Amino acid sequence: MNAITDLAQLIASMKPERQPADYVFVTVTGDIADYLTLNPLACFQEAEGLTLILEQTKADHAGIGYEGVFSQITMTVHSSLEAVGLTAAISNALAQHNISANVVAAYFHDHVFVPKENAEQALQVLQQLSREPSPC
Repeated sequence: MNAITDLAQLIASMKPERQPADYVFVTVTGDIADYLTLNPLACFQEAEGLTLILEQTKADHAGIGYEGVFSQITMTVHSSLEAVGLTAAISNALAQHNISANVVAAYFHDHVFVPKENAEQALQVLQQLSREPSPC
């Protein structure tokens, strides 16, 4: 399957799906190898520390604190890493409904983490976005 770069096609085909687990963003010290047993969904090394995206239950079990609980919504379309505008379209649509969006692009798909209490509304907003005629 070829990755899609055309914005209108990406939006029309994104088919957002809410994932079942609850996630948290945490910051820890040390190396990623120190945390592999927690099976992080994602990690990013920043100057201030290592950020991990973990299932909430795993963070709780490990005694790692966090500030909020998030739901993951995956755009199931195979988006190209060189596509322009999908992240902006997702973020803008959610912002219009006062929903924060933490977007992570992976090789095949884009994923947005929204506050758990806004997950159903966010999913509806993204589904509506994919049904709207594209201005592109």
